[in-house]
Amino acid sequence: MAKNGLAARLYRGEADLNIVGRRNLWFGVAGVLVLIAVLSFAISGFKLGIEFAGGNTFQVPASVGTLDRAEQTVDEVLADEAPGVEVVSAQKVGSTSGEFYEMRTGQLSAEQANAAKAAMAEEFGIQADQISGSQVSEAWGSQVTSRAFLGLLIFIAVVSIYLVLRFEWRMAVAAITSLLTNLVLTAGIYSLVGFEVTPSTIIGFLTILGFALYDVVVVFDKVQENTRGITANNNVTYGEASNLALNQSLMRSLNTSVVALLPVGGLLFIGAGLLGAGTLKDLGLVLFVGMAVAFLTSIVLATPLLVLLKNMDPRISAHNKRVLSRRAALARGEITPKGASRAAPAADEPIDPEAAALAGTAPKVGARPAGKRPSGARGGRPAGGGGNRPGGKRR
Repeated sequence: MAKNGLAARLYRGEADLNIVGRRNLWFGVAGVLVLIAVLSFAISGFKLGIEFAGGNTFQVPASVGTLDRAEQTVDEVLADEAPGVEVVSAQKVGSTSGEFYEMRTGQLSAEQANAAKAAMAEEFGIQADQISGSQVSEAWGSQVTSRAFLGLLIFIAVVSIYLVLRFEWRMAVAAITSLLTNLVLTAGIYSLVGFEVTPSTIIGFLTILGFALYDVVVVFDKVQENTRGITANNNVTYGEASNLALNQSLMRSLNTSVVALLPVGGLLFIGAGLLGAGTLKDLGLVLFVGMAVAFLTSIVLATPLLVLLKNMDPRISAHNKRVLSRRAALARGEITPKGASRAAPAADEPIDPEAAALAGTAPKVGARPAGKRPSGARGGRPAGGGGNRPGGKRR
């Protein structure tokens, strides 16, 4: 790895990525994505599982043939026994008793379900007791949803109190806004792509809340460290100190996200893809999507939004103006950096009294007030020193 490569500079926190400085770009992108998600909610809605929409489930032994052939056969049976009802989803699942094809259909009456099961057994050439079926009412899904929303509200309330006590109210607002944006974008992906929403999806949504919050708190802790006592110096603005904190914690956030996504990816692709566990697929999918979105929102949204809120604080706003005025005065040569000799300004060069007054007025952290030079001191020698006196004799 090259010492000056991007990866090496990221590890040292020296990448100097101007994330906060481009906050208007991130806010615009986030706003467009949220708008697309909301429009998708209104137009397309969500593909609800039978736990929310209500319906029936049939499990057929995988020995009857391929999944496509089994789904086609069930659709043909339903067209005869229950016109208007069709297979909503079909997947291969495994259990201790073997592998099955799970067919989820629309709502059927008890008579329709029994007739469909008998017809399936005849078409597949198996016994009727080899096909298992169940029925789920949509009322159960509504109850799960209401409890999930209640849990979400309680979580947000508790987290807000913690962030206010641990940091301040502006950080709490930025963190909660980033958290809600993460949920909206994740739900928008589900709506646009057409992923099925099941109780496992709801559990996954509640799980990613903690991960998204953890990433934001890590960054905010570094921001608080970098900006502590910032108004006591005139070197950097609040936004610049926050951007430095982002760069210093970026690699840590990236490593945390990658380490978290690896087992979730294994749960999704191995557990669901190879083992055929449908519940693992629903849970792993929402975790994978939500954690990836959480990493992005915690970096490009939470801290830039915090800087926007802090810049509205009169104390921080005055500090930022003082820093920028000092830099402008340095660029015009009106003041010189500490330790450098001051060059006399040109006779025809105008001096802005306000900028000169603002420049350098804030003391350094821990600096002591400068005392007056003792009267009678000349040429850097204290008065009464043991130097040669003009016209006198050496003592």
